[in-house]
Amino acid sequence: MSIDGTISIHINGEHRRIRDGLTLAELASELGFAPEKVAVERNLEVVPRSTLADVKVEDGDELEIVHFVGGGDHPVAGGGGDVSPVDDDSWTVAGKTFRSRLIVGTGKYKNFEQNAAALVASGAEIVTVAVRRVNVSDPNAPMLTDYIDPKKVTYLPNTAGCFTGEEAIRTLRLAREAGGWELVKLEVLGEARTLYPDMVETLRATEVLAKEGFKPMVYCVDDPIAAKRLEDAGAVAIMPLGAPIGSGLGIQNKVTIRLIVEGTKLPVLVDAGVGTASEAAQAMELGCTGVLMNTAIAEAKDPVLMAAAMKAGVEAGRMAYRAGRMGKRMYADPSSPLAGLI
Repeated sequence: MSIDGTISIHINGEHRRIRDGLTLAELASELGFAPEKVAVERNLEVVPRSTLADVKVEDGDELEIVHFVGGGDHPVAGGGGDVSPVDDDSWTVAGKTFRSRLIVGTGKYKNFEQNAAALVASGAEIVTVAVRRVNVSDPNAPMLTDYIDPKKVTYLPNTAGCFTGEEAIRTLRLAREAGGWELVKLEVLGEARTLYPDMVETLRATEVLAKEGFKPMVYCVDDPIAAKRLEDAGAVAIMPLGAPIGSGLGIQNKVTIRLIVEGTKLPVLVDAGVGTASEAAQAMELGCTGVLMNTAIAEAKDPVLMAAAMKAGVEAGRMAYRAGRMGKRMYADPSSPLAGLI
């Protein structure tokens, strides 16, 4: 000890003079650290945290004081831990605003009860419904509206099974008469094996429906040029297929989907081909507004559980897109800071 009542020590490789008689806990506090949040090594021996208030610092001690830091050297955008909740990230189509970015279908379930339970698990606010003839032989047979209330969930009538523009237009005119719906999903199929859209018929039907006051969300090929023509024809949303309907193959061409997203002002929703939650997340990471699916949920071994997984996948993918993906690098870049190594 010197005549001024101080001693000489080294802390994290730096020489310092401190008051004699300090405990390790008192030293940590004087340095601005909470003793319960640091670890101390004294002369190459780790000092148990429970004894920091009892061990005194001695002249010539070599101390290492460490704590946990974030595993990265670079500041995080939006510092301070601010995160925009996905619940606040709504979207709008044809003047209607929704929170959920997942749209689900109502086909292929074993019964209406399972369909309704899966809808609840998915959190979806829009369901697609096929327009079919009523059962005249049994007017008391259960109907979808008995299980999914159109006053609580937005019904999106679609033209599934239509192979000409005339069939699709006729179907949607009946849908509007039956339920007053103007927001509809248009799909005109080219042939039964692939269920690929016939874009000539689809464009023609879009123009007619738009002139009649419909708000068509349009199923189409994953082609940015076709998407632009649909926008010009009066579509209110572009719905490119990720893969053939019901195939579960996942998004086959991410490049064209991204080009569609970048090239239109309309909502873009991947429609068809998604098979599992990670593929739903991929669609959202490409910048899509949402995802529409039916078979992936209805044909899962546990449709209700898969519906919940799809909800999580869509939300995770959307948040990842908003957060901004890190850049890809050829070589490694350490995530833990190099400064302050022991």
